[in-house]
Amino acid sequence: MSDRAHGSGPTFADRAVYLPGADALVVADLHVGRGEASAVSLPLGERADLTDRLGTLLDRFDPGTVAVAGDVVHTFDRVTDRTLGTLNALRDACETRGAALELVAGNHDTALPSRWDGRAREELVLSESGDRDADATHVARTVVCHGHEAPSTDADRYVIGHVHPTIEIEGDRRPCFLRGPGTYRGADLLVLPAFTRLAPGVAVNDMRTDAFDSPLVTDADRLAPVVVDSPSEGSGRGADAGDAGEALRFPPLGEFRRLL
Repeated sequence: MSDRAHGSGPTFADRAVYLPGADALVVADLHVGRGEASAVSLPLGERADLTDRLGTLLDRFDPGTVAVAGDVVHTFDRVTDRTLGTLNALRDACETRGAALELVAGNHDTALPSRWDGRAREELVLSESGDRDADATHVARTVVCHGHEAPSTDADRYVIGHVHPTIEIEGDRRPCFLRGPGTYRGADLLVLPAFTRLAPGVAVNDMRTDAFDSPLVTDADRLAPVVVDSPSEGSGRGADAGDAGEALRFPPLGEFRRLL
């Protein structure tokens, strides 16, 4: 199904996507604890950056659900007290605004169940209310999963993380979304950039299908980048990071490479 079949289609903001048919905000690859585990840092600190940006997105879209598409935490073998504190702060930011936080497990999240008192699913199914075929027998479904393994549920659209896509344009690297209409099991695929700004990301300009390390990417040439032209990206500001920015849509990678 094309985006037009999913209500008014996804809205891209910061490094997140809002799905109006499901009333859900989806982010991926928080990698909470990366700052603590490495020498990289942000001017405001990791917790403030994540919670401020998520709070701005919550205030803008007022979703019923916030879904995290895997790699919630960074370290494989432990969840520290500081990491757990950040996760609780993110949940509080959601719940104080009336949104339910749903975590999907990624390949980094092996230790998450040992500390997190909530559920971490393998995949989350979102029903697109009001999106029905002409015969009113089919309700469109979106599956949110991490993307490192093939999902078990059939859907009309799959939203994943895992890849950390960025795109280089005239020497400037920007986080990007990747849209692939009908590219996985005949369903739409949407790849999200990493929500953490501590991950440098992977430039997809010249990447071929097998380099994506995801069974859901079956034809890289058909993936079309989307970049949110936000002045706050890379500025280190937290509260403004969800401000509306123009979504710049590029041709599929197969065509895009020929234009560079």
